[in-house]
Amino acid sequence: MLKIISKTGNDKIATVYVAQTKESKYLEFVESVQPPLSREDKWVLIVSTLFGCPVGCPMCDAGGSFHGKLSKGEILAQIDHLVAARFPDKNIACKKFKIQFARMGEPALNPAVLEVLEELPERYKCSSLLPSFSTVAPEGCESFFNKLIDIKNRLYASGGFQMQFSIHTTDQKLREELIPIKKWDFARIADYGARFYASGDKKITLNFALAKNSPVCAKELKKYFDPEIFIIKITPVNPTVNSAANNIESYFTDGSVGEDTNNLLKQLQEAGYEVLLSIGELEENQIGSNCGQFIRKLEKNGAFVSG
Repeated sequence: MLKIISKTGNDKIATVYVAQTKESKYLEFVESVQPPLSREDKWVLIVSTLFGCPVGCPMCDAGGSFHGKLSKGEILAQIDHLVAARFPDKNIACKKFKIQFARMGEPALNPAVLEVLEELPERYKCSSLLPSFSTVAPEGCESFFNKLIDIKNRLYASGGFQMQFSIHTTDQKLREELIPIKKWDFARIADYGARFYASGDKKITLNFALAKNSPVCAKELKKYFDPEIFIIKITPVNPTVNSAANNIESYFTDGSVGEDTNNLLKQLQEAGYEVLLSIGELEENQIGSNCGQFIRKLEKNGAFVSG
């Protein structure tokens, strides 16, 4: 179903695959580890759900074009390819096997993602399977999100699912610029989170790909998001083509205390939130495993033209 046309990376950190479908559309997916942890400790797969993305966030390279939704089979084929290379019997001997629906595309715009989630526990033999879902909460996807609650409760209860909302700033005008699509406001995200979360679940993550001059107000977050239900994750703005073109600079680069000139981490912690600062390996920027869309670089270099 998928023809691998490009593979690049470091097996000890991350590898990016670009694949072509039988309709001559292109997608990418990633496998990674998290040094110093071994693959047996934690293995992360990051798969695409759309061909490109219609959202068009100004720091993400996946939004340059949009060519439709992946089928259930095309999503599973990405996972199958990576699993077959490491664990051909599909018996995945990892302490944590994480599948992130977070490469190309907003996953809530593709109902096939729900079909994949229904099948994963039967398809792969792994007691530590952890699907991870990252969304900007597009307007009009209420049915999708309601079904997701049911799937989580049936198949991934008691900590077997990671739900994440990407919000990036508490400044609502700037949030409209960073996520230029009709989407839920904070009150609706908080209401959904309260319905989604059950005792024993992983807390719901609020993602901030934090740029300089992107305000994050702990008091504003506290108005909506209960620290007993939500945690905060802060990541750098990765050096993508679009972030450079739009002059979006990262607040954090190496994660050192000295970079936090606004004492943001302390303010969030004092508000009662658990805060995760996730920087990653700097080599990933050269590999292209965390910078939006490797396909964009290949297209720019004239390697191919996406369908």
